Amino acid sequence: MIKSELIKRSPLRIFEKSIHGGLGAGNIGVLASRKGVGKTACLVHIATDQLLRDKHVIHVSFSAKVDHIISWYEDIYREIAKKRELEAAVDIHDEIIKNRVIMNFNHDGIETGQILKSLNAMICDGNFAADTIIFDGYDFEQAEIADLEEIRQFAEECGLEVWFSASLGEADPEFDEQGIPDLIRPFLDAIAVLITLRFVGDHVHFQAVKDHDEEKPKDMHLMLDPKTLLVAEES
Repeated sequence: MIKSELIKRSPLRIFEKSIHGGLGAGNIGVLASRKGVGKTACLVHIATDQLLRDKHVIHVSFSAKVDHIISWYEDIYREIAKKRELEAAVDIHDEIIKNRVIMNFNHDGIETGQILKSLNAMICDGNFAADTIIFDGYDFEQAEIADLEEIRQFAEECGLEVWFSASLGEADPEFDEQGIPDLIRPFLDAIAVLITLRFVGDHVHFQAVKDHDEEKPKDMHLMLDPKTLLVAEES
């Protein structure tokens, strides 16, 4: 399969359709789940899809090391290429990784403004025309509402899509009657799209609990394939 056909047939087209055509520039999207459910794999699949569409991605990690993030990208790309029998997979891989930057921060002792200053330096001074920013491992328990609003304003000014992962802990998290996690509820005004990931049997299913102006849970008819950890259409 050639790259253009792979993009067209990607289950992320269903993902986008489920949220009114996608997240959109200037908006924040959040994937929320218990720890270890697959948020990072999903974010990397979203980012890889962007890269395949010749867009530029900055992946912001709050982990101590970034080696595992690079491994995630390699594994996800390999699975996509194998599943779709992508032609010239090695050449395409070498081409798209030029459009990806991984940045690492420590939550302790750093303010949101400092992170955004570093991102702005990469985008403006570094001439890296980012389209999407991934915040992986962001600690919503330490965050303030003003932090998310500051990031949203930055996204709007720079014309960026911003995706976050939100860990709801290892125990069963609390949700309100709309399916919104209690941890995320205070930040909802700054979030355009909120998607929860939950185990249903052996699979992880996606539910959009906020879709831009709609705050009503809806099944996205997508799951995380337990073997490949790719976003897949429900059978």
